[in-house]
Amino acid sequence: MNFDFSDDQKALKDQARKFLADKSSAKAVRGVLEKADVSFDAALWKGVAELGWLGVAIPEEHGGLGLGRLELCVLAEEMGRACAPIPFASSLYFFAEAVMLAGTDAQKAAVLPKVADGSVIGCFAVSEGPGAASAASLSCSFEGGTLSGVKTPVTDGDCATHAVVVAREGAGVSLVLVDLAQPGVTRETLKTLDPSRGHAKLTFDKVKAERLGAVGEGWVQAEQVLDRAAVLLAFEQIGGSQACLDMAVDYAKNRFAFSRQIGSFQAIKHKLADMYVALEVARSNAFYGAWALSTDAAELPLAAAAARVAGIEAYHLASKENIQTHGGMGFTWDVDCHLFYRRAKLLAVQAGALPVWKEKLVSRLERRNAA
Repeated sequence: MNFDFSDDQKALKDQARKFLADKSSAKAVRGVLEKADVSFDAALWKGVAELGWLGVAIPEEHGGLGLGRLELCVLAEEMGRACAPIPFASSLYFFAEAVMLAGTDAQKAAVLPKVADGSVIGCFAVSEGPGAASAASLSCSFEGGTLSGVKTPVTDGDCATHAVVVAREGAGVSLVLVDLAQPGVTRETLKTLDPSRGHAKLTFDKVKAERLGAVGEGWVQAEQVLDRAAVLLAFEQIGGSQACLDMAVDYAKNRFAFSRQIGSFQAIKHKLADMYVALEVARSNAFYGAWALSTDAAELPLAAAAARVAGIEAYHLASKENIQTHGGMGFTWDVDCHLFYRRAKLLAVQAGALPVWKEKLVSRLERRNAA
């Protein structure tokens, strides 16, 4: 059985790597990170849209390429390798997936073509402050066609044009589609460890909105969106982990101490070996998740949790040990190691932190074994 990507998918991967190496270099990432008034790379976003990547998993009848989620996994890995400073994940892994999962045909026709051409930037708003969100903890409410409440932090909420908000409706929870350009929406830009990806506090004051899906199904739908996003984020994490490993190996081969390559010292060898092992564990779990995602398999919740846990752990280790391998200069601003460390920290909490996903993994394993 072949668990690798097809030749066409590998060609897409090569194309993406070359394009992002040129358009999303470390200099370009720093250009966003260092400017307080810039929330993402608009030129890169336009280029990605022109290549059709924003519509790779969106059906053709809704303006996309209709290729599939395996192709989206391929692109996600290269986005992670490049630390791309664009709202790719928020728009595609979360927002578009939520609309495709729960939206009506009319809602899909109105929104998805604009996601595919880049004119709509989406975000997914669940959190309302510190701690893991739950159906019982939500205070943001949707009543009579209007939305009120606060969501914070919202990844890419500072640049998004639309949002899917998880809100309380009556005794249940619903997913709600909101146009963020209308009156009653207030945004407050938040400072984070990784300024190359924007975050915001969104306040809604009786804002017009429309429900996605049936009343009361929102929390189940939100969990399904998070499972899908977890697999795609895992591919971003293995892309970033691979970039860290490549940087560390290259430096270890070219840096000499005591007339020897530092890579010849056992301490450095062990660091690189540990990075490689963690990366390969994460890669195997990500591939399992990709299979489950692309086939809509019953194993997706379990595969997503495994991919998410392994991806977080691998990227954290790789970004940390990359800095250590570079020695005293590794933590300085001028060396690019911190770009990946920042992104590793951000991705580790974007769809729920590591303890949340470890709990999901354990509980899902228990349910499977009890069946």
